[in-house]
Parts: sequence; structure tokens; C-alpha cells
Amino acid sequence: MQKFFLYARKSTGVEDKQVRSIEDQIAELRAFAKQENLNIVDELVEKQSAKILGRPIFNEMIKRIEKGEANGILAWHPDRLARNSVDGGKIIYLLDCGHLQALKFPTFWMENTSQEKFMLNIAFGQSKYYVDNLSENIKRGMRQKLRKGIYPGCAPLGYINELKNHTILKGPETWRKVKKLFLAYATGKYTLDNLQKLALSLSLVSPRSKRKLSNATLQRILQNPFYYGCFQYKGELYEGVHGPINSKQLFEKVQRVMADRGKPRKENQDYNFTYTGIFKCGECGRSITAKQHTKKSGLVFRYYRCTKKDTDCHQKFLNENDLFPQVNDIFQKVALPDDWLKPILNKLDQEEKQIGQSSKSFGQNLQKEMGEIEMKLSKLLNMQLDDLIDLEEYKQKKEELINRKTELKQKLTDFGRKGNYWLEPMRNFILAAHQANFLHNSENLEEKRSFLQKIGSNWQLCDKKVRFEALNRWALLTQHPRFPNWSG
Repeated sequence: MQKFFLYARKSTGVEDKQVRSIEDQIAELRAFAKQENLNIVDELVEKQSAKILGRPIFNEMIKRIEKGEANGILAWHPDRLARNSVDGGKIIYLLDCGHLQALKFPTFWMENTSQEKFMLNIAFGQSKYYVDNLSENIKRGMRQKLRKGIYPGCAPLGYINELKNHTILKGPETWRKVKKLFLAYATGKYTLDNLQKLALSLSLVSPRSKRKLSNATLQRILQNPFYYGCFQYKGELYEGVHGPINSKQLFEKVQRVMADRGKPRKENQDYNFTYTGIFKCGECGRSITAKQHTKKSGLVFRYYRCTKKDTDCHQKFLNENDLFPQVNDIFQKVALPDDWLKPILNKLDQEEKQIGQSSKSFGQNLQKEMGEIEMKLSKLLNMQLDDLIDLEEYKQKKEELINRKTELKQKLTDFGRKGNYWLEPMRNFILAAHQANFLHNSENLEEKRSFLQKIGSNWQLCDKKVRFEALNRWALLTQHPRFPNWSG
């Protein structure tokens, strides 16, 4: 008497989208078994693709057939049993050996004859061909997407998948919130824990779990080039057509902050003191700390001194009352006189009109360089396809070219948005220098601190004197004949 295993299978892959559900298969097979008076000894259900080896339930069924528990299989179609040559070969071998005496399919007629086994072999081959062809089509479509700059996956936080045109768009309610995370972290004042709280306050949660963003997720977001217009796929960088949320410059600034935080360090900073964290000792290079001492009489003394940790530094403390006049004197020295302000601003206006004619040439040069990069990318791809360079070298050079192209696109965008892009920073510099006229009388200590960090670096206290190195345009002011050499 023939005994049958009822076997139903459906995978979650693309190739099974049109296949009947498990429940439908079982219902149809039960009805067919009843109609044909088949003896079903067990019903086996598997939810796994048949295109690769290793289906546990299928393999267990084969072993049980070899043991003689059944000598027939009932399935919806031969492709439910095998979509690869090895599993298909096992079925035909069991028929050859006599372990299997019958295969029954409601949609496929099969008897244990040489002709029918030949037809079964063709059916298994067609199933494998279908899977292989579908896989090639999917890969071809994936490559086409990558060439077009379309990310082949779920949109990251801040974006949405637009299903109608199969594109990725900025999330109308989330992209600005994600940008706030980048801007906040770029300040260097936020840890990942702080950023997590900020994200929660902005109602930014995981799109899938709807839970708060973990630190690991936040780190992946901050390191994802998708947010400046590119994306990584299988270790290779591609230029995306989606709208960037951040500039490349902001992204790189975030990476620098993250690298600086690679080795956590504890900061003992007393923010009641305006200038802690700015000055170093001019003798030993140690940090300058601040202390406050209150005498029994009620007099309060606030002073700055070298930490003198593990060193024989001879620097003495500097009273805050002696430090503030020196800082105020710096403000006066770099301040732009009132009668200079208007002529300089007028000159900048004239300059803006004169160089406006060259803006077109500037944009054309950027476009030309981007075109050259496109040609290099095309040649690079041809070299890789012709095996003239290895894959790793190809990926590295491609990434360099794409990053350069992204920088050029950013420059072009900034130029188009700001026009003569250097004029606005110059105006801001002139206005800031003019503002210094009022800082020496300001009671806003944080404003003074911020201004010092803006105009100079390498701030030192040595022999109770302030020393620093002027930055960028501020160096031009300090070198003017009306100013002493403050770099010394």
C-alpha cells in the first residue's frame, strides 16, 4: 500500500509571490488526497526557499522515505519540492532506487516511468531556470538602479520610500529633525547620550520598532554618507539622486567630532569661570584652571593658575581682576574703528558688482571639472571590467572621485545660493570686528569667551600675561601698524 507525505512549501522570496499560500496548498492537497483515496501519513510544512540547499524539513522527509515510513509524496507542483539541481536529483534518485514509488501533483501528472522521470527532470530544470533567470533580472535591475543613483533599499531615518515612482524623498516631518541632530553633534557639546535625549524630544524614533533611537543607531546615522547625497552599497560608494539633508562639510565636521570622542575623557570644567578651557600655561603647556577663595572677612578672590600636574612649573596665579583688563585690551586692539566701517562696506559692495561678471565663468569651470570626473569614472569602470585594476583599487579610486564631485556640487550649490560666497563671510568679519568696540564694556562673559575663540588660538598665560595666535583675517588686524604684535 502506498503511503504519502503531504508536503507544502512557500518562501518569502520574490519568486514565490504568485504561489498559493500554505493554507491554500494544504486545503487543495487534502481535497485531492480524498478524491484519489491517498493514504497521508504526515503533513509537512516548510517556509523556506528551495533554490539553495539546506531545507531541514525537506531533508528530514527524504530520510524518513529512505527508512520506509512513506513511499510517495503529494505536493502542489514539482517546484515546491526543488528549485535546485541537487534536491531535484535526490527525488529522481529515490524513484530510481524504489524508495519512492509515486509522486502526486494536482497540477502535474507523474508516474514512475523513464519517460515521466525525464519530464520531471525537465520540470525541475524549468524551476531552476526560472529562479536563475529571475535572480539575473533582479541583479540587472539592481545594477541599473545603482547606475542611476537610486538607493536599492529602505530609506534611512529622515527619508521616505516613494512607491509610485520607486524613489526616495525627504520625509516632510522628519528630515529637518535629523538635520538638527547633525548640527547639534557638530558643536562638540553633545554626547550620544545627549543626542538620544534630543532625538526623543524631537519625537524621532525607530521607524520599525517605534522605540527610542539607540546610541548605536545614532552613530550609524551620523556616519551614513546618504545624508550628504551619496550612499554605500556592498562596500562601494555611489552618488545618489536623492536630495541631501546636510552639506559634505557638515558631515566631515561630525566625523571629526566623533573621532575626537573616540577616547572618552572626563572634563572637569567650572563654567562659573569665563576663561577656563581656553588658556594653556605658557611655560609647561598644562591646562589653566580657575579657583575661587573666600576669606573670613567675606572677600572673594578668583584667580587662574597652571594645574602643575607632574611638573616643576614656576608660573604663579593670575588674579581675575588682572586678567580681565588684558582681555578687554585685546578687544580694543582688534576693534575696527567706527570711521572705517562704512568705507569698507561700500568697497565690498563695489567689489560684488565687479566680480559678478565672473560668476558665470566660475560655474562653468566647476561644471567642466565635474564633467572630467564623469569621464574618469567611466574610464575607471572600463578598466575594472577589463581586469586592468583590482576591485579594491577600483572602489578606492571611485570613492575619491565621487567625494570630489560631491564637493564640487556643494560649491556650485553654495555659489548659486550665495552668489559671491566670500563676500558674506567678509561682511560678517567686518561687522564682528566693529562689534569688538563694545565688548570691553560688555557684562556678557560668554559673549567675550566666544569672541576670543573666534579671533585666536593657542591662548596662553605666561608671567601673568596673555599671549595668543591670531586666526585668519584677524591676523591682518593684529599686524596693522596701529596694533602691537599680539602673536608674541
